[in-house]
Amino acid sequence: QVQLVESGGGLVQAGGSLRLSCAASKTIFSLNAMGWYRQAPGKQRELVATITTGGRSNYADFVKGRFTISRDNATNTVYLQMNSLKPEDTAVYYCIAVYRGYDYWGQGTQVTVSS
Repeated sequence: QVQLVESGGGLVQAGGSLRLSCAASKTIFSLNAMGWYRQAPGKQRELVATITTGGRSNYADFVKGRFTISRDNATNTVYLQMNSLKPEDTAVYYCIAVYRGYDYWGQGTQVTVSS
């Protein structure tokens, strides 16, 4: 089992920035990958960014150049730095960890971008 605790969501104006954090209960090096998904009202959950144990990152096209995923190995925390936010980025953002073939999800954190 992996517990994930997210923080950092909130309300921001368009063009602003937020940083999301996700602290894992297991060492990052024991996880296959970690990442972020988001779900807007009435839409399906979609991938935002992932980072593997080896440090390789992957981004959805709609966030490339604006969002950066990173990790702190000492605290088993993954971050999502979100810059140049747009109203269409408004969603609940979920942290995900892959461990021994299973997906574990955080509780979600709301990000609201006003125009």
